[in-house]
Amino acid sequence: MPQGKRTAQGAAGGLLGFVGLSAAAGLLVTAAVTPALAVTGMTANNAMGVFNSLPEVLKIGQPMERSNIYVTKANGDNQLLASFYDQNRQEVGWDDVSQTLKDAAVSTEDPRFYEHGGIDVAGTTRAIVKTYVVGGQTQGGSSITQQYVKNVLVQDCEQHSTTEEELQACSSEATTADGQSGMARKLKEMRYAIGVEKQYSKDDILLGYLNLANFGSLNYGVETASNYYFNKSAKDVNIQEAATLVAMLNSPSALRIDNPDGVANGKPNTEENNWEQTKERRNYVISNMLKEGKITQEEADKAKDSKIEPDITAPSTGCYTAGGSAYFCDYVQNVVKNNPAFGDTAEERSATLRRGGLNIYTTLDLDLQLSAEKSMKNYVDANPQAISKVGAAASTVEPGTGRVLSMVQNTKYAAGETDDPAYSSINYNTDYAYGGSSGFQVGSTYKFYTLVEWLKEGHSLNERIVDAANRNPSVWNDSCAGGTYNFTYPVQNFNSQYSNSVTALQATKESINTAYLGMARELDLCKIRDTAMDLGAHRADGKELDKYPSSVLGSNEMAPLTVAASVAALGAEGKYCEPTAIDKIVGPDGKEMALPEQDCHQAVDKEVANTANFGMQSVFEGGGTGAGAAVTGAEVYGKTGTSDHARASWISGGTSKAVTSLWIGAVQGDASMYQTYFNAGTGHMTKLYLWRDIMQQAINEFGGDDFAGPSETLTRVPQTQVPDVTGLTVEEAQERLRSVGFSWAIGDAAESSVEEGKVASTSPAGGASAASGSQVTITPSSGEAEESDVPDVRGDSPGDAAKTLSDAGFSVDEKCRTGDKDDDEIDKVVGQSPGEGSKAKDGDTVTIDVLRESC
Repeated sequence: MPQGKRTAQGAAGGLLGFVGLSAAAGLLVTAAVTPALAVTGMTANNAMGVFNSLPEVLKIGQPMERSNIYVTKANGDNQLLASFYDQNRQEVGWDDVSQTLKDAAVSTEDPRFYEHGGIDVAGTTRAIVKTYVVGGQTQGGSSITQQYVKNVLVQDCEQHSTTEEELQACSSEATTADGQSGMARKLKEMRYAIGVEKQYSKDDILLGYLNLANFGSLNYGVETASNYYFNKSAKDVNIQEAATLVAMLNSPSALRIDNPDGVANGKPNTEENNWEQTKERRNYVISNMLKEGKITQEEADKAKDSKIEPDITAPSTGCYTAGGSAYFCDYVQNVVKNNPAFGDTAEERSATLRRGGLNIYTTLDLDLQLSAEKSMKNYVDANPQAISKVGAAASTVEPGTGRVLSMVQNTKYAAGETDDPAYSSINYNTDYAYGGSSGFQVGSTYKFYTLVEWLKEGHSLNERIVDAANRNPSVWNDSCAGGTYNFTYPVQNFNSQYSNSVTALQATKESINTAYLGMARELDLCKIRDTAMDLGAHRADGKELDKYPSSVLGSNEMAPLTVAASVAALGAEGKYCEPTAIDKIVGPDGKEMALPEQDCHQAVDKEVANTANFGMQSVFEGGGTGAGAAVTGAEVYGKTGTSDHARASWISGGTSKAVTSLWIGAVQGDASMYQTYFNAGTGHMTKLYLWRDIMQQAINEFGGDDFAGPSETLTRVPQTQVPDVTGLTVEEAQERLRSVGFSWAIGDAAESSVEEGKVASTSPAGGASAASGSQVTITPSSGEAEESDVPDVRGDSPGDAAKTLSDAGFSVDEKCRTGDKDDDEIDKVVGQSPGEGSKAKDGDTVTIDVLRESC
């Protein structure tokens, strides 16, 4: 730093200071030859006493290095997605730095580097005399070892200072050159330099210096500088390039060559001046190389005559450089920032990413990612309608591992807030803590949790739902809330069609709201919620999952990545694995680091998972809600969903190798996906086509195994004995049938001895076994005929029963029944209508139910 004219008093003070320092310097002449003698206590003068009391051992920590995020290409090569850094540094080994560059540094910065013991006494003495005795511009005189010590101390300040003020104070202490403080700092630097020389070889010290030094802006170390300024490695630079890099060490800010229009480097760069100041310093370096015999006169002349021709190659920094994979990159960096494995506090974890020198190898499958990006662009444009901003996002995971294979979004990545609707800083694929999104209502996608709980409780896919057409269910079970409560929840089906006779399989295939609420009423809302949580379900905003009746139809707001991992458990026979984006992390020392812990557990029994999977395969069959997304080449399963007012539309599912969850919906306003149009149609239909394209690519790449198939027990047709309601009023009969799980229909009245208006008979007859939830037809009595007693033929063989009834004057109609049975009941009459004690007219038909192995 230039100094003003010194006063006599100031010169005298400097001289007195120099006297003390020179006493130490006298001994350092010996130290320059034999470093070990510097700590032998050879004199008792005060200056040497102070010098000897200074610490000798300098702790050289790991320098700040950039962290890199990689994706693996199909050929196995790693491709850089993004880098994060406070200082852009890439440490390299001795053989990765050209000898020319090493020679340039030593010849210019410290020609006697390989001869002294850490302190170049001649250079130091000259600098002290000039700075503290004669006066004038502060002189350096520091050896490469001393410069390395100073850089290590500054680096330590930068790594451990918690505030800007603390950093400035620390750095000033490590670099000050003026006055008594400057002399004290110089003594400390010398002491450390001697210690470093005793600990490390000359080559190690030179390499450490070159790896640590600043070359302008955020470029630290020769490898980064070579790549940035000349687009080549430090081992490949020529004489003039090496000399240019070393020249910049003299004044990194002023001599950098990446601002051709700036004036920091003398004058703006032109054909005439060609980086005037830098070129002057470069040629000085070349002269020193010639003087030290490192190059020939011919080489020196040629290098000096050459122009400075930078090839600036801007480093990848931040996720915006990752292109279409930027949102995945953003997710990875948030994994690091949120996981305690990378530091105890948020600040430490962020610093680890920017300074820790991590090489993070991710799970992303580049081929699938690029294909998904193309499909997203083809089908969904950012902001397709002026009335509302519409978003779309899709995440693909691997069942059984949770590895995230692709992550795409219809907007372009922005690192901060933006008013451009084509850009967004929010990652719609992830939770709020991992990308800023609060999630979206999942609609009927959530029904699959009710299906799993239905099967866990022993119900069957082929069991019919009681009260499946009830549009105002009111009684609910919730053990978390203390039992049963009344709450009327009006509901309607998408197609406005209602049927009392619906199996769980049909309800899944067609996504029938009333049927699923009927299933939920037979279950426990609390247990449905717990099953969802076991399968990894959680709200994107971090709040607890709702367990109200509305949640059965998907009122909870979740992220596509969460849904994909949850649905994927059914493709892995019930094993849930939380999403993971990282395959491997290599630290700055080249050693592989432990990965963050991942939750992988058996969420549901295999039989339950495989049966739910089987039921969800029907979604892609003809008549299923996902039929328009059918793919070829592998078995697929899944579930569709639409939220209230169709603001969000979903499809989630896949194969044994890959599962994709895709959401498309309004992120501002209330646009309906039934009325929002994209290139291929409405948002409701576009989701099917887009999902189909992504999954077809996944099948082409990974294939898919056949699924294990459903449990026989969980696909049985449950049988229940039909109660005998003959003689009851029609209302009483309806309630009796409903209480044991049957629906009903009222047939035409028939002549009977039963009192008019009451039940004359049912079909199936009382005492017969019928499919649970199936429909029983009630025949009321018209009360017009005189009747005789109907014989009881239950337990008889079909032949004996027919003869008995015929002899009594009745016609016979035989019906075959199957179901749970004892061996002694096979081929026997297990029910009849009219039943025992009933009366019928002569010639009336009596229906007998015969139990068979199969019908």
